[in-house]
Amino acid sequence: MTKQRKSWLALGFVISALFLWLALRGLDMAHVWEYVRAAQWPWLIPALLAYFVTVAARAGRWLFVLRPLAPNLTFSSLFGVVVLGYFGNNVYPLRIGELLRVYVLQRREKVALSAGLATLLVERVFDGTAVLLFVFLTLPLAPLPGGELRLLVAFASLLFLGALGAFLLLALRGEQALRLADWLSIRLLPARWHEGTMGMARRFVVGFALLKRPSALLLLLVSSLVIWLIETGKYWLVMQAFPFHVPFWGLMLLIGLVNLATILPSAPGFIGTFELPAIAVLVLLGVHESMATAYVLVLHATLWLPSALFGLLYMLYAGWRWSDLEQAATIAAANH
Repeated sequence: MTKQRKSWLALGFVISALFLWLALRGLDMAHVWEYVRAAQWPWLIPALLAYFVTVAARAGRWLFVLRPLAPNLTFSSLFGVVVLGYFGNNVYPLRIGELLRVYVLQRREKVALSAGLATLLVERVFDGTAVLLFVFLTLPLAPLPGGELRLLVAFASLLFLGALGAFLLLALRGEQALRLADWLSIRLLPARWHEGTMGMARRFVVGFALLKRPSALLLLLVSSLVIWLIETGKYWLVMQAFPFHVPFWGLMLLIGLVNLATILPSAPGFIGTFELPAIAVLVLLGVHESMATAYVLVLHATLWLPSALFGLLYMLYAGWRWSDLEQAATIAAANH
């Protein structure tokens, strides 16, 4: 592991610890535990099963993005890779699970890492756009304070919409982008690296080929919105286990702000960066802090448990050993 990556890893754990402390400070945890014990646990069963619906939706969207690169890919093969990616995000820091599934795709389906990474970035940009739409649509309905929240939304908006614009430019002006990459490579890199660099750039541009079709852009946006509505449905199902109610749009706002916060480096499973914004939004929507904390802790466990359990089962089914997963995560991170 490089010194820079170790620094990012350490920063992730520091941020998680700080956010978790800020989320839980001053709380009577015995009171929080009473709310947890009183939860209506049968409601968690459909929330846990909704994990499979989410994985299926994400696998279907990824299959659509990958079809121009690998027409022989099947839904069943990608379903397992997405399961492994969820698992990786919950046992490794810095969203290594996302890179892990691209690496596994290269190993099993022979899709070049650079092209696979391009499709991954396409997914992330459309996920970010869907999440921002959730925030923009629901924020005017919520009695939330302005300053810091507006700064977070403005920063995330510039980040995701800027990335979307860059990706569309790459898709629509791929040849110009390759000429620019060639010019920079000749002037900035050793001559022996030129061919490899340009090969990677070509595969990367190919990964954005799908974005040339307006119908594909619309389908990606709609499917991303559906995926995040399903995710919000999980939050609603867990809420039924507790004696409070916020409107569905409130949960859309919650999931939007939580996912903006989890952009930050964190420990595995987004510990802390999940809890702090989720509890804060619920409190601002009128939920008692202890009850909001109990709900968020149970919600996070409900989201984490199926991805960890079924990710481990898939790893065993596919014949992966833990040492193989460690090696794959290291290689994937090195190619980030």
